[in-house]
Amino acid sequence: MVQMDGKLYLSPLEQKKVQKVLDIATGSGLWAIDFADEFPNAEVIGTDVSPIQPSWVPANVKFELDDCNREWTWPDNTFDFVNLRMLIGIVDDWYTLFRQAYRVAKPGGYVESYVPQSEFLCDDGSVKEGGALDQWAKVFFEGGRRLGKTFSVYQEDLQRKCMEEAGFVDIQFKDIQVPMGVWHPDKKAAEIGLWWKMAAESDLDGYINYLWHSVLGWTTDEAKAFASHFRKDLNDPKVHGYFMARVAWGRKPE
Repeated sequence: MVQMDGKLYLSPLEQKKVQKVLDIATGSGLWAIDFADEFPNAEVIGTDVSPIQPSWVPANVKFELDDCNREWTWPDNTFDFVNLRMLIGIVDDWYTLFRQAYRVAKPGGYVESYVPQSEFLCDDGSVKEGGALDQWAKVFFEGGRRLGKTFSVYQEDLQRKCMEEAGFVDIQFKDIQVPMGVWHPDKKAAEIGLWWKMAAESDLDGYINYLWHSVLGWTTDEAKAFASHFRKDLNDPKVHGYFMARVAWGRKPE
């Protein structure tokens, strides 16, 4: 993850102690594959509801079909590290998620969560009130409310609350400012912004067809018009939008 200085995790993991790792909602499986390359002696399991992962992977990686909202079937004290990354809009109950992660983590093992904020911010007024970037979070908050899946995990400080409730200790946080688009003068920040811009643009059709159209009841023309304004703002170098993301990690007591 570029915005984490190239690190796949921030938890203080020790190479020789990490034997079994779980990546929840692995998606493309890229994180699990990269982690397996970095920890060749560890078994890495990535789970997702969609079998979209590649078939050619390191020998120490395997992917399983599973829904993180259902009861996890792994025994207690199984994993040295559990990765909960980019689960916004997926999780039914965040407290249950962290309780299950706590249960399957080994004593002394770590659980880490990466959550992006849904709201776009700026320091110079370039994200205009009522514009597409400004409306983005409001649309997702309302869609999440109707679906029963919150998009305001960052704003509600749910990572901290859930980890404390589950019983984790040594809980740490790192907040990261993430630019959206290529406006940032710093080369590294602009690279991060380009990656996120491309990710957002590639997902727009899915948002149009499901969240905006099916859940919120927008017409196709309304959804496409909003997407057009959103793309325009993303590609405008005068719009200096960014969002905050939080990495949280904690240890299961020994």
